[in-house]
Amino acid sequence: MTLKLFDRWDLTQIEVKDPGLKNYINLSPVLVPRSGGRNAKYPFYKNKSNIVERLMNHLMISGHKGKKHFISSGAYGGKSHTAFNIIEKTLKLIEERTKKNPIETLVRAIENAAPREEITTIEYGGAKYPQAVDCAPQRRVDYALRMMVQGAAHKAFGEKIKVEESLADEIMKAAACTNASNAVAKKLELERQADAAR
Repeated sequence: MTLKLFDRWDLTQIEVKDPGLKNYINLSPVLVPRSGGRNAKYPFYKNKSNIVERLMNHLMISGHKGKKHFISSGAYGGKSHTAFNIIEKTLKLIEERTKKNPIETLVRAIENAAPREEITTIEYGGAKYPQAVDCAPQRRVDYALRMMVQGAAHKAFGEKIKVEESLADEIMKAAACTNASNAVAKKLELERQADAAR
């Protein structure tokens, strides 16, 4: 008998198609996606956490938007049980709308929203220049998850739409690779800037 996530969804049949992300999207079978910080010893130990748990962790505090440090997840910051319920409802909504395994939809969304290139600043002769660099696989996954959560939180903030609905919508749009997804739009913008700085 294999463990199913939330006792509903089987993770053993899902395949990561992007070869660069294969070792960084953990689909190990778990019943509850909560390790309680056991994998937080070293930066790369986050690979040992299930990908749904990493999405849940991003939901608890998704980071700031812009230079004013506007935290977009203030309403549900730090409460793991709240994040747990939001993620479960989100996955149920995705399953209802797509009639597919929602974890597979999430994996496709991450693959589509993960940037391959980004820009960094180099200083040469007193002047600063933007320079295109390859994006590390771990950073690609983190960036995709963060942008999905920030997009969903921004759409739900001060609106009548619930965050689980906006997150489900964001994940489905990213899986379909449309520009309507915040994560895909940010990825394309970042790759355009990197292309110009090459």
